Amino acid sequence: MTQGRPLLNRRLAEFGTTIFAEMTALAVRTGSINLGQGFPDTDGPDEIREAAVRALRAGHGNQYPPGPGVPELRTAVAEHQQRRYGLVYDPDTEVLVTTGATEAVAAALLALLEPGDEVVALEPYYDSYAACIAMAGGTRVPVTLHPHDGAYRLDLDELRAAVTPRTRLILLNTPHNPTGTVLTRDELSAVAELACERDLLVVTDEVYEHLVFEGEHIPLASFPGMRERTVTISSAGKTFSFTGWKVGWITASPELVTAVRSAKQFLTYVSGGPLQYAVAEALRLPDSYFDALRADLRAKRDLLSTGLAEAGFGVYEPAGTYFVTTDIRPLGGEQDGLAFCRALPERCGVVAVPNAVFYDHRDQGAPFVRFAFCKRTEVLTEAVSRLKGLDMR
Repeated sequence: MTQGRPLLNRRLAEFGTTIFAEMTALAVRTGSINLGQGFPDTDGPDEIREAAVRALRAGHGNQYPPGPGVPELRTAVAEHQQRRYGLVYDPDTEVLVTTGATEAVAAALLALLEPGDEVVALEPYYDSYAACIAMAGGTRVPVTLHPHDGAYRLDLDELRAAVTPRTRLILLNTPHNPTGTVLTRDELSAVAELACERDLLVVTDEVYEHLVFEGEHIPLASFPGMRERTVTISSAGKTFSFTGWKVGWITASPELVTAVRSAKQFLTYVSGGPLQYAVAEALRLPDSYFDALRADLRAKRDLLSTGLAEAGFGVYEPAGTYFVTTDIRPLGGEQDGLAFCRALPERCGVVAVPNAVFYDHRDQGAPFVRFAFCKRTEVLTEAVSRLKGLDMR
């Protein structure tokens, strides 16, 4: 205590250590298979790693890169958006490179919110969303995705009811972590109509855009009236399996990019110079790379989902991302996902993450647990074997 006050800013006091740090430490301590934190256990393409090495040796980006990001990456991002989605962005004024998608979310919220502004977000939500809203002085208003018939669904009436005169923006994540939901064209169209009707900004986290197994990924910015009010976020980590590089980006109108950059410049300013050149090459990989990535992860999803079901879990098979959400109640007597995850390493040598930490309404997420399948097939096979021996007592 200093001057009678806690050291930690009261806006962050509710958050504490992230669940990912806790569960990863638990995996290390117990020697368990870590299916909790969402990082691959193999690196991405060799040619992209070598592109980073070439950039380092050539001195490209070893000093401060340009504030908005190296031109090569900004151009590659703009080309990607046009080639994939028909969205045209000026790489000089409508693209901003960030230190991963997490910084992009933070910078967008810090830039666009005033204290007291409300932010509508789908729950369960990635844990940094709540912290970033709090740091910006905003008020989060969760709209819960509800499990139904083996999948999670957005109730559009609940979404509309959550918007008030104090709502500033909607924070949208699709494909959605942790539920694996991929919002449909009709759902996204309804979100777009609501944003236009109520004059709302939208920040969309689309980092899993290339990890869609059922349905299709459609950027919200492609809907009528949305380009000028949407900040679209993505990154290299999930698509190219280099999560430690922390290279992300936003695409938006010049006015929105300028606003977000005003906040971003006082966070990291710039980062990852040589890695930006490598990611520019990654975004230009042929379609065969992205197709193979999806096929590999779909097979791993099926392997883990089947194994979890055989072990007695209720399984919500994801349409996207590389996570599968399970219900522990069919195991018999299990109700508390957090207690279950803390005990799981000792019971069978596997680590997962409790979904309750991603909810404001903790009771809604209490019996649900998330497993990551972005691991080698032999690791998943061993994890499935261990889970089938789970002690139900």
